[in-house]
Amino acid sequence: MLRVTDQIVIQPWEMTETFSRSSGPGGQNVNKVETAVELRFEAARSPNLPPPVKARLRRLAGRRWTQDGAIIIRAEETRSQARNREIARQRLVELITAALVAPKRRVATRPTLASQRRRVETKQRRGSVKAMRGQVDPAED
Repeated sequence: MLRVTDQIVIQPWEMTETFSRSSGPGGQNVNKVETAVELRFEAARSPNLPPPVKARLRRLAGRRWTQDGAIIIRAEETRSQARNREIARQRLVELITAALVAPKRRVATRPTLASQRRRVETKQRRGSVKAMRGQVDPAED
């Protein structure tokens, strides 16, 4: 059981962990001990997550979201399997916590009169600079 908040608790059946050999340094340990952890969380089937949170979670997860609605998190930072499990679970909690925060709605505002005038002024200045780039009259030389 993994507690995200007081209301959201992830049950053991929603998560599966598989272990594999980790890449990178570790000496002979790397060739014989399965320390890398792949945590699979069935987010789409989770009864504890409300639909808006699932939608935000899907967007935040990006490539880690599978077609069948699961999130896959891989951790292979340390040489310890237990520590990698903790890291993977912590990443999942952080991802869900980020999805819980609803983004603020942007309130559309009109541009100020001064900003409108600045915009027109710079456009006119650029236009006059470009107008000066015309053909040079040979009679003026």
